Amino acid sequence: MASDVTRIHPTLRRGAAALMLVAVLAGCSGRSEGVLGFVGPKPEGAATVDMLVVTTRASDPDPTKLYSGERDSAMHQTELVISIPPVPTRKVGEVIWPSSSPPDPTREFAVVGGDRDVDVAEAKAWFHRVGNGRALIFVHGYNTRYDDAVFRFAQFVHDSGTDFTPILFTWPSRGEVTQYVYDRESTNYSRDAFEALLRAAAAAPDVKEISILAHSMGTWLTMETLRQIAIKDGRVPAKIHDVILASPDIDGDVFRRQVARLGQPRPRLSLFVSRDDKALDFSKVIAGDVERVGAIDPKSDQWKSMLEKENIHVFDLTDVKTADRLAHGKFADDGDVVRLIGGRLVAGQPVSDPRVGLGDRVGGVVSGTFGAVGGVAGSVVGAPFSVIGQ
Repeated sequence: MASDVTRIHPTLRRGAAALMLVAVLAGCSGRSEGVLGFVGPKPEGAATVDMLVVTTRASDPDPTKLYSGERDSAMHQTELVISIPPVPTRKVGEVIWPSSSPPDPTREFAVVGGDRDVDVAEAKAWFHRVGNGRALIFVHGYNTRYDDAVFRFAQFVHDSGTDFTPILFTWPSRGEVTQYVYDRESTNYSRDAFEALLRAAAAAPDVKEISILAHSMGTWLTMETLRQIAIKDGRVPAKIHDVILASPDIDGDVFRRQVARLGQPRPRLSLFVSRDDKALDFSKVIAGDVERVGAIDPKSDQWKSMLEKENIHVFDLTDVKTADRLAHGKFADDGDVVRLIGGRLVAGQPVSDPRVGLGDRVGGVVSGTFGAVGGVAGSVVGAPFSVIGQ
């Protein structure tokens, strides 16, 4: 009997931890809804981000919501121009969520222009008008409403300083903590649509280079879609240069298989991981206690050799502390990390370059960076963990 109790206890502990996390996640809700109605021209001093939003979500009859968390058989495209209050009003990495509907663009994120119904020809014309030949496609994660995805991506694009043309792919998430399985199946449902977007972007003459930034459950959709393309074509489209996976909610064993099927040559793969990620702790419990890639220790024996062999850059953000209680959104919450992605990875510069520096933060924030130089980049260049160091 004692041995039976011993076997049960770990399960009970994991279940209790999951329930506690659900309570924390639920406590993060309560934001105003209906905040995407157009509010007119941007106020003086505010910046704007002009993005194309591609979605497999069903339309919402409310023009201030645009799209719901339900699935649609068709893809929809929308141009949105987001107004962002100046930095003195907010911190880098912060989304100032509208306190009411309509938002106040002088102090909150707001939509100040765009076009809800954009066809293929208009989307091409938009990129020709707004773009500079380089596209950044963002894929959000679990428990994300349409407006959440729009404002978060706008914040990242602005704060990172990247000049890539922003394209958001948003799949049908209901934006509810208890809908993890529905959200997971929605990513699978959206693979063909995401493939269509990637192929269209790669085939467009105006698009010269594509980077993909995916977060959390969106990394599963991204890797599965790239794998799907590679199986058909033998490789990923050459225009896709970088694939950046932030807090990847992917089974570690499955990730190894996904990487192996991408073919050669393939895009540069970069991971942003954190061992204190509480949302991935929750995912691990649901997944049968299987390690998630976003919470690995890149210096452990089971991962180090694989990452070196596959030339995957890994940034361990465990020591980075942000206001996010779940430690799940550090890629966009921390100013230095945001600028790193925008200024180096997305711009195509080697992140293991010892010349990379981001202010006065002391080394050790980013550890376990693996790449073409072999081994831990810091030990090779003689300036340990200089990616976000002196």
